[in-house]
Amino acid sequence: MPQRSILNCGHATVCLSSSSHAAVSGFRRQGQRQRLAAIKADNRSFSREDKLFLEEDDRVFPAPLLLPGDDLAGDPEDPQSFREWLDGEHRNPVTAKKKTVYVVPSPQIDANVDFIQEWTIPKCPDREVSMEPPSMKDVQDYLTAFYHGLPVKMMPSSTLQFIPWEEPKRKPTKKTGPQYLGLKYGDECVRIRSRTLSNGVYGGQVNLDDLLEAAISVLPKDAYALLMLVDFDLYEDDDDEFVCGRAYGGSRVAVVSSARYNPTLDTIHDVERLHAWPASHCEKYMSACASAEPSVKRQKRSQVNSRRSQNSTSGLSGPMKDAVSFYRSLPEVGSSPSLLSALWLGRVCRTASHELGHCFGIAHCVYYACSMQGTASISEDARQPPYLCPVDLAKILCATSTSASQRYGALLEFCERPGKSDTHFFGPFATWIRSRLGQIKDST
Repeated sequence: MPQRSILNCGHATVCLSSSSHAAVSGFRRQGQRQRLAAIKADNRSFSREDKLFLEEDDRVFPAPLLLPGDDLAGDPEDPQSFREWLDGEHRNPVTAKKKTVYVVPSPQIDANVDFIQEWTIPKCPDREVSMEPPSMKDVQDYLTAFYHGLPVKMMPSSTLQFIPWEEPKRKPTKKTGPQYLGLKYGDECVRIRSRTLSNGVYGGQVNLDDLLEAAISVLPKDAYALLMLVDFDLYEDDDDEFVCGRAYGGSRVAVVSSARYNPTLDTIHDVERLHAWPASHCEKYMSACASAEPSVKRQKRSQVNSRRSQNSTSGLSGPMKDAVSFYRSLPEVGSSPSLLSALWLGRVCRTASHELGHCFGIAHCVYYACSMQGTASISEDARQPPYLCPVDLAKILCATSTSASQRYGALLEFCERPGKSDTHFFGPFATWIRSRLGQIKDST
């Protein structure tokens, strides 16, 4: 974490390149020539206007932050170009018969295991705040815009139900909890591992891998992909503290939990709201984060800082600077129930769109700051953008057969809705989109 003094930051200068920690971590970003080659597609794939949207511009698509502890600073994956994605053997193409994205609400709870409802309520929130959890309809609408061109349908809330896995001799208690839950869908029932936690943030957790296997069984015949959105905390194995979501891309299913994105847990997860995206690209903040790590050779640090200053802007206009300016104009989230609810929704929408991206065959992004980046923590998650970089935008435009302007228009309409336009996730995203659309209009 940076020094406390950074909490009074005004985000005066936006940094468009990676932090100085990039040199320390050993991460080597793809050069401009490689990035341009990664975006390049068959000339028949995109219209002239779409090609303008896919052009590289660091005022729109800055470099990944590369702060200490970030995913790319630890174990970066190999890059995936547009051509590699298009030719990928494991990519599932969208077809006329399989083009619908389904969203499945959190399972209902049978009376015999009704105590697990308490597992959805954090035991140690930062403060008691009454806020609305993310609306399933809002998540559906956001995904409809994000994957514009494909139908996104909500499955009935009664699709899934947690029931006892086997008839208990006596009803499980809050203290003991069941080792397994049954997940019922139709006439079928599958076993779901669970565990109780005496000292956890939540009283119990549900196994992610088991839910993913269940999601495969629920997948409708006309589905391209399915997202199960649950309000339970998740784990994968005994060594896990928690996990927020995962996709089995080849199987076209994803599971996302909203539990850890609850803003009342931000202090526990070391989330600094003041520098969530887009303010995560604040130069002062990035410098403070990098300086908090053990020092490196002064010469190397100086050289990196010099390069970074050449990619910082306090005067040049552009979507990123415009988004930060709008963010700066907003009041602090504080304990406002409406602002906290919108923040919670935005976090879930970003992760839901990310995990579904894997169902489209898209790997984690290493080229730019991008919604398809991998993440190593909840705090890093909050710093990442909702937009797709040019490489991954090309993939989605190809998969959904839509245009960039139509897609951005749909996202803008969602972000400008009442109750969202002046909030800390959707407001800056709307500003970024308007600025980007304006850039393209001015260039044609």
